[in-house]
Amino acid sequence: MGVDEGEATSITTYVKIQEEVAKVRRLNAYLIVLQGSNVGAMYKIDGPEMLIGRASAASVRLQDDGVSRRHARIIQVAGQLMIEDLQSANGTIVNGEKVDQVVLKDGDKIRFGSTTILKFTYHDNLDESFQQQMYEAAIRDGLTKTFNKKYFLDRIDTEFAYARRHRTSLSLVMFDLDHFKRVNDTFGHLAGDAALFGVARLAHQLIRSEDVLARYGGEEFSILCRGVNVIAAGILGERVRGTVEQAPLEWHGQRLPITISVGVSGIPELDAGGPVELIAAADEALYESKRLGRNRVTLRGI
Repeated sequence: MGVDEGEATSITTYVKIQEEVAKVRRLNAYLIVLQGSNVGAMYKIDGPEMLIGRASAASVRLQDDGVSRRHARIIQVAGQLMIEDLQSANGTIVNGEKVDQVVLKDGDKIRFGSTTILKFTYHDNLDESFQQQMYEAAIRDGLTKTFNKKYFLDRIDTEFAYARRHRTSLSLVMFDLDHFKRVNDTFGHLAGDAALFGVARLAHQLIRSEDVLARYGGEEFSILCRGVNVIAAGILGERVRGTVEQAPLEWHGQRLPITISVGVSGIPELDAGGPVELIAAADEALYESKRLGRNRVTLRGI
């Protein structure tokens, strides 16, 4: 018995669909951060070479303690992916063994420096999308889309250690919305949410790509600035303050009376023994701004 035209069309259509699904689900190689300052981050291995390290040119930038600027690279050799240590200070460890060069296998654990562990694995495009969504949900504040407090605390630990080790500047700008309870009581909590989102958006437009903008809690935000001294961070704080004061933040046609108070601290100007002291100093400066009348910037460590 022959296959009629309708059945033939269905079979052909089914085969084409399966071919398209196979294309979508093509396996790609990835590195996933299991331990370190960016837990959950996923890096697709693409191209003939992938540099790993602290250098700005690195495809996988790891800012953790003990990672060299050009720590290692992944290269394609005869259809296989191989990791090669680039004479790093602390070595490249694959599955517990220090290596100069080795072919990577699915599931391999790779340690760089003292704290960072990455997993080498193969995923399809759908897995990649899901992994990326999970990672974003873990590090972002749901309302403002800035980084969340946990991510900020992880990063300030890393950045403080880096600044101390290399004797470079690290500054922290903290700010919160003035009279925020009054805004909620007068215009409603949805208006308050709109104000938080609007202020975060304005601040994000003023920072560098390497700065870390996070929602520290409630109506309070933080900006972590690597390689920036206290004076320069104070200028940034003033730019954010002035921009928010002049911005037409509205809710249902009514302008919201939003201003911010800002506190700034930084090392080496401040003799801080650790990240907690740096945060405390910026927070104290912020509340000094509030005591002095709000809508102003106060610096610590100068």
